[in-house]
Amino acid sequence: MRIAQIAPLAESVPPKLYGGTERVVAWLVEEFVNAGHEVTLFASGDSVTSAKLNAVCPRALRLGRPRTDPMAALIEEVACRANDYDLIHAHIDWLHLPLLSRLGVPFLTTCHGRLDLPLFPDVIRRFPKAAFVSISENQRIPLPQANWIGTVYHGLPKDLFRPSFKPGSYLAFLGRLTAEKGPEPAIRIARAVGMPLHIAAKIPRGETTYFKESIEPEVDGKQIRLIGEVNDQAKQGFLAGAAALLFPIDWPEPFGLVMIEAMACGTPVIAFRSGSVPEVVDHGITGFVVSNEEEAIEAIGRLGELDRRRIRAQFESRFTSRRMAEEYLKHYTALAPKRNTVKSAGKDALQEHSLIDATGFDLHAPDAGSTGA
Repeated sequence: MRIAQIAPLAESVPPKLYGGTERVVAWLVEEFVNAGHEVTLFASGDSVTSAKLNAVCPRALRLGRPRTDPMAALIEEVACRANDYDLIHAHIDWLHLPLLSRLGVPFLTTCHGRLDLPLFPDVIRRFPKAAFVSISENQRIPLPQANWIGTVYHGLPKDLFRPSFKPGSYLAFLGRLTAEKGPEPAIRIARAVGMPLHIAAKIPRGETTYFKESIEPEVDGKQIRLIGEVNDQAKQGFLAGAAALLFPIDWPEPFGLVMIEAMACGTPVIAFRSGSVPEVVDHGITGFVVSNEEEAIEAIGRLGELDRRRIRAQFESRFTSRRMAEEYLKHYTALAPKRNTVKSAGKDALQEHSLIDATGFDLHAPDAGSTGA
């Protein structure tokens, strides 16, 4: 199948440091390429991919800090090549909707952020036929009128992180240092139970005042340690060495990639009951879903009840990038059935007798199970 993936330009694909959406796009692209599909990635020029890269700006916006926004160039580039693909998958919210709706090419949209935004319902109302896939059931709630065709939970490569089955020695916080992500509750929880808290986080440009006033005074370098942003290599040791990941959010989290990154390391997750959390965390298996700080403190005392091997196994069952790609391919072929192509000749015989289906994935392989919506 000929697939185009449109990534945001804020970060490279994959991102050098922080960047959930671009990281997911990178994993998705690699799975498609490995399965034999012809993939083009529209992204920044510093992206690294096995697909054909169509670069519309030399560097990601956050690191390059251009004076002009190249999104118009991105949309024009997609328009010029839209008919080259069987399916276009956009990860840039709503910017592409007017264009792709008029070009008549099959396309799918995944929004990776919160959807309870002003005027977003009015935008979506204007494109009733545009197909959307949510990243959690909870993400859909603000936009029931959208044309939702499914939910596909994020996944990451099975072997990206090595699990540790030893009890960790500290609590971990990983994410953006904004109030809605809960760094202040995480600090209070750690102090209440007398455990070290290691914070690996990005400080957004607009949150420097919040950081200096609310977080920095709490960082003592001993019990509360600030590590800064981490890449995947550093993230491995950071998460694997933790007794638990604290995720005390105060917002409708669309998915929460850090939760499954922790699970991949065998690390339990203690998360507030908000947004996607009850869908991602299997309470009593991969962690504890709690309602407040008091319950989080109690949950830390119950970490011994959890089996880190079972946490890793649950990750492999539910949240690999292969499973994610398989589910997206089912939606692609449903949207573009006449344009779908199989590389091998004898399509009917291949589907009937081979272990490989039309998506290009081995259905009898260990990761072939589908556990999304």
